[in-house]
Amino acid sequence: MSTMSDELPMLALDSLPSGEPPDFAADYEVERSRVTVEFPLKLRPLFEPRRFKVMYGGRGGAKSWSVAMALLVLGSNRPLRILCAREVQKSMRESVHRLLQDQIEALGLGAFYEVLGTEIRGANGTLILFAGLQAHTVNSIKSFEAIDIVWVEEAQGVSAGSWEVLVPTIRRPGSEIWLTLNPGLASDPTYDRFITHADGDTWLCEINWRDNPWFPDVLDKERGRHFKRDPDSYWNIWEGRPRRSLAGAIYAKEVERLHNDGRVCPVPCNPRLPVHTVWDLGWADDMAIAFVQRTAVDFRIIHFMQGHQKTLEWYVQEMEKLPYLWGTDFLPHDGAHGDFKTGQTSQQILQDMGREVEVLERFGLEAGIRMARGIFAQAYVDAGRCAQLLDCLSRYRRQVDPRTQEPGAPLHDDASHGADVWRYLAMALPRMDNATQGAMRNRRRGGGMAR
Repeated sequence: MSTMSDELPMLALDSLPSGEPPDFAADYEVERSRVTVEFPLKLRPLFEPRRFKVMYGGRGGAKSWSVAMALLVLGSNRPLRILCAREVQKSMRESVHRLLQDQIEALGLGAFYEVLGTEIRGANGTLILFAGLQAHTVNSIKSFEAIDIVWVEEAQGVSAGSWEVLVPTIRRPGSEIWLTLNPGLASDPTYDRFITHADGDTWLCEINWRDNPWFPDVLDKERGRHFKRDPDSYWNIWEGRPRRSLAGAIYAKEVERLHNDGRVCPVPCNPRLPVHTVWDLGWADDMAIAFVQRTAVDFRIIHFMQGHQKTLEWYVQEMEKLPYLWGTDFLPHDGAHGDFKTGQTSQQILQDMGREVEVLERFGLEAGIRMARGIFAQAYVDAGRCAQLLDCLSRYRRQVDPRTQEPGAPLHDDASHGADVWRYLAMALPRMDNATQGAMRNRRRGGGMAR
């Protein structure tokens, strides 16, 4: 994968093995005629058997173009049932139907393939179908059991639920699932499942503009302009590097800088410092808790918990299994509101369990977001134990008016709970006093308190 630098990446003329051409040819027969089609060299394994074939990278790598040709080549050699899928397909215009039609014309295969409104048929019985995965259930997708090859285009947007339905359905002996994607977030279901956790049945191919022997000069000039205009997004769009944050995320630049500065890393607990906690309270909504240590020059988030429909007692029991010296538990303003059934507040419940609690005052959402931006420069965040918090910060975004495309209030979704904790953390930091923690500083594993 490409690394970031301050200079525009250029094509390395010596990047290929000595004497090796930048492309290879695949031969196929159609009605007794032999035709040769050229592909980028990196895609040679596309014609070798493998359960999962994952082609990922940035713009200009010829991924979709090559896969379309490869499927037409294979479908002309022997009868195949091919499914071209994407997460959402509301009409055929959103599918690769047109791309395949263009390739059929370019390859001179109009006499072999019949292009219909919703499918493409080959003279030898090959059938190419199109579908949106989101519209299917375990039962409705059974009609695709006899598929030989699935091509999932724009696979970066496919949900975990769609993969759970699709993968076990494609069960014919020798069947394959092909993916083409421009990566979004590394935490996206597709990237996590097929790239981060690829297994021995998966062929991975990172392919970018420099691997495309037909990369046009007009696109290369546009690539250079993009790098000058917006170098941060360049690395995702042209080099296929996963984004740190969703496009348009509220804290996108701050999260990117946090990673680039090396402050997302292993962050061990300092046994000499108390561990403070910052809470976003919830029951049906998620409860989120950040575990924070403050030094004279920075603060470190060493742990993070998030879940729902669990009691405060459950969280405290889990927390006190950790070998920490405890500081203060900081709650949002609703921590002082009584439960409508019992009248008890979250503050009272935690205090009854021996916790030291402070409730933060109500503070405006937008003012809180501005304050929260200001603390990123002081932060160190544990890459493993706080991965969910980082994911929340990278996905926290605003609602967008579908008519005007103007951003509005922040969305209340799975990402908002961790983001709210970060906002409350900005309010709590000035109150995190390591010098005077009373008996709570002596609380260790098991919840015992020294008197």
